[in-house]
Amino acid sequence: MKYNLAFKYRIYPNKEQELLINKTFGCVRFVYNTILYTANKIYEETGKNKIITPASLKSENQFLKEVDSLALSNAQLNVKRSFTNFFQKRAKFPRFKSKKNSVKSYMTNCVNNSIRIEENKYLVLPKLKKVKLKYHREIPKDYGIKSVTLTNSNGNYYVSVLAEFEKEIQKIPSSDKVIGLDFSMPELFVSSENQRADYPRYFRMLEKKLKKLQKSLSRKVKFSKNWYRQKEKISRLHEYIKNCRRDFLHKLSKKLSEDYNAVVVEDLNMKGMSQALNFGKSAGDNGWGMFLKMLEYKLMFLGKQFLKIDK
Repeated sequence: MKYNLAFKYRIYPNKEQELLINKTFGCVRFVYNTILYTANKIYEETGKNKIITPASLKSENQFLKEVDSLALSNAQLNVKRSFTNFFQKRAKFPRFKSKKNSVKSYMTNCVNNSIRIEENKYLVLPKLKKVKLKYHREIPKDYGIKSVTLTNSNGNYYVSVLAEFEKEIQKIPSSDKVIGLDFSMPELFVSSENQRADYPRYFRMLEKKLKKLQKSLSRKVKFSKNWYRQKEKISRLHEYIKNCRRDFLHKLSKKLSEDYNAVVVEDLNMKGMSQALNFGKSAGDNGWGMFLKMLEYKLMFLGKQFLKIDK
């Protein structure tokens, strides 16, 4: 059976590569917004759903030829996916992308080994060629690279490498080593063996610092240089909190998946809980939903069971 698994790394592009990456971000945003605008206009005038291709935009916009064509094709597919999700009532109506967003990204596909890792320190990408890579987690040789998503978050560049592999997972009998996890707001969970996760509550720890930064932002002239600098500081603090939370949850979910053959959890409506009971910050801080997703796929790859029971 075939599975997909993503590996995330930090990259260190040189100045020329950084310029081209940023140019690609801009071109992808331009293509996405133009296709979305044209689709809306055609629907208003004719009542038909039509999505134009990036190739039709290149004759009038020569700068689009400088960047990776597959990145532009993926922007078109994203517009299609957005409309599909909207018409199937899974999402709101597609919105235009803004260049003021703190996180920018684009995705490109691997064709004829165009994306590969060399010397365990370089990632070869279309148009960019060799980009320096922090290869802290090795991708097995029998894994095939499908696509790569490049992201710029607060001035740092990352790649998420999506790999495909075949694996026959042999299920382990779950007659013993079974644990139940009961959601706990301050501790993340309390287990059936009375173990407690003791989640550090990173957001609450840094909430005073965040409040101070946001108060300073409110006093600055909107869209001024100082306003943008302060906004970047807030964004970096949010990213730090997010990284701390993910690191803690990854380590905890790995330990549980290795120690037990089956994990049983209660199926909770976290969104309803956070809205109805005014527990928004506390419910969002511990990342219970993210933790369950991590635990589920780690148990699956080991042939173990993840069970959800009704409330």
